[in-house]
Amino acid sequence: MSQSSKRNGDDKAKPKSQPKKAREPAKPRRPWFLALGRWGAVAAVWLLLAVGAIVLWYGTDLPDVEAAVAATRRPSVTVVASDGAELATTGDLYGVPVQVKDLPPALPAAVLSIEDRRFYDHFGLDLLGLARAVITNVRAGAIVQGGSTITQQVAKNLFLTPERTYKRKIQELLLSLWLERKFTKDQILSLYLNRAYFGAGAYGVDAASRKYFDKPATRVSTYQAAMLAGLLRAPSRYNPRANADLAHTRTQVVLNSMVDAGFLSQSEADAAQRLKGSYRMAGTLRHDGRYFVDWVLGLIPEFVNEGDRDIIVTTTLDPYLQRMAEQHLAAALAKSGEARRVSQAALVAVSLDGAVRAMVGGRDYQDSQFNRAVQARRQPGSAFKPFVYLAGLESGLSPDSRFVDGPLSIGGWRPSNFTGRFEGEVTLRQALARSINTVAVQVSEHAGRGRVIDIAKRLGLTADLRPTASLALGATEVSLLELTAAYAVFANGGLGVWPYAIETIQDAGGRVLYRRRGSGPGRIVSPQHASSITRMMAEAVTHGTGRAARLSRPSAGKTGTSQSFRDAWFIGFTADLVAGVWMGNDDDRPTKGVTGGTLPAELWRTFMTEAHAGLPARPLRSIETAPSQPPTVMTQPKQAPTPDPARRERDLLDLIRDIFATEES
Repeated sequence: MSQSSKRNGDDKAKPKSQPKKAREPAKPRRPWFLALGRWGAVAAVWLLLAVGAIVLWYGTDLPDVEAAVAATRRPSVTVVASDGAELATTGDLYGVPVQVKDLPPALPAAVLSIEDRRFYDHFGLDLLGLARAVITNVRAGAIVQGGSTITQQVAKNLFLTPERTYKRKIQELLLSLWLERKFTKDQILSLYLNRAYFGAGAYGVDAASRKYFDKPATRVSTYQAAMLAGLLRAPSRYNPRANADLAHTRTQVVLNSMVDAGFLSQSEADAAQRLKGSYRMAGTLRHDGRYFVDWVLGLIPEFVNEGDRDIIVTTTLDPYLQRMAEQHLAAALAKSGEARRVSQAALVAVSLDGAVRAMVGGRDYQDSQFNRAVQARRQPGSAFKPFVYLAGLESGLSPDSRFVDGPLSIGGWRPSNFTGRFEGEVTLRQALARSINTVAVQVSEHAGRGRVIDIAKRLGLTADLRPTASLALGATEVSLLELTAAYAVFANGGLGVWPYAIETIQDAGGRVLYRRRGSGPGRIVSPQHASSITRMMAEAVTHGTGRAARLSRPSAGKTGTSQSFRDAWFIGFTADLVAGVWMGNDDDRPTKGVTGGTLPAELWRTFMTEAHAGLPARPLRSIETAPSQPPTVMTQPKQAPTPDPARRERDLLDLIRDIFATEES
């Protein structure tokens, strides 16, 4: 077989191999950052949707921004003393709205340096400042720096509550963006300066400037501008009228900040610091007269309707007398209070026409705001007796009428004297000076209990006076203010007295809303009787139970002590002033033998001596020659006076009142 045939056979036997297919090229893999970008875009869309949902959710609950921009506040009430010194301010005090362009450059610069240096560079949220604050706080381990911008503070102060919630923070950001879109930067800063709180009830930089420096904000110095800016962080703490040292320290911090921010050179800051003493501060905030101020604030609605107006109330208070009253009362309690078991006291001083010149309602206003001069009602003891003796005079007796001091029984009640003994026949003037109880009761029975009650009410006592036999010994409850004002009737010669504290009320523009006119109810006691009672009380001071109150000038007064030494009083007057003192305990515990002729009389004398320093001694106004009358002699009754049918109906309550009646001097 030929070779060719063999190859052919082999060729037939072996099939021909198929050509290999070409390998498909691999698909190129997408870069990782493209995938990340795609998912980032998806996340961004969802984030935008979430942010939109949050904005929609919280945006629907935003306050009415247009209404909030308009200032809303409580009207302020400023109470001033008779010399114009400010005693207190309540409500919100706003000044004149100011614009940034009208202010001294140092004022907005001081605020920006300490509050928001990048104010003119950010869009309402300072991301750079926020990051810096976070780093500073982390390094300090505490929150020492905030990240809020002035725009955010405006949003918070104008529209939102102080609560710390995510909702409020989100709304704050939304409102900040709205403010930045709605107003210019200068307008936002002006809005902030006009609405920020600067302490002492002052809202806005102009009100603060007038409050602290007695000048408008347009006239403040560089140092004063720095002081005002320093108040924004903690108004109460850095109030210059309450904490002068802290305020000056804080002001130095602001001046340094202004230098650091480039608003001042170091030499300019040093010059401002040197000139601080040349700028007059407005009157120092008074902390005295707080009881008086509270009383006055309660009286205002009786005279004007405050409405939405700022008002200024000029009062009768004499700052000098008020300070003396507070100091001497505190000193008296500090000296003898603990040893004599006396924890509280009150003092009131009024002029002869009823103007309240000083009022101390307790030992310490911070500890207790209860005004014991006005609100407390306690038994006056023998300090009530002048009304009983006046009833006797009006029923026909005279100061020289004679009664017998001896055992007495009225309906089973037997009054006794503080001394524990009887003195026999005495005149009315002697009986009042020595505070003899049995004679006071006899005079009351002679004049009639109804007459005694009528006289007490005529002279201004509003207590529920009961016609019991013990009425003559002060077995009723009165306030110190009413009792002191009633004594003013004797001091001025018989003219009725309504105690008052307000002279004028005017609005911020100076328009008078109320002015006190008139002088009380007119004559309610005859000059003769007023003179007689005054002479009798003068003897009580010169050689009676009130000797400890004797002054180096003509004076008159009466002691009073209630059952078991629970209340001790002294009420007295000169030609210029009437003053009353009460001492005791709020829980009605007995004192350690304190009578009206001891601690109260001593405090009265100390205060009145200071009050009359530099004044000439003058005779008592009501003293005048009274027509002489033959003395009326009443011998000691062998038995109790026969009561009329009405008195036989004395109920158990009246008997109990008599049993526990006052019997001290």
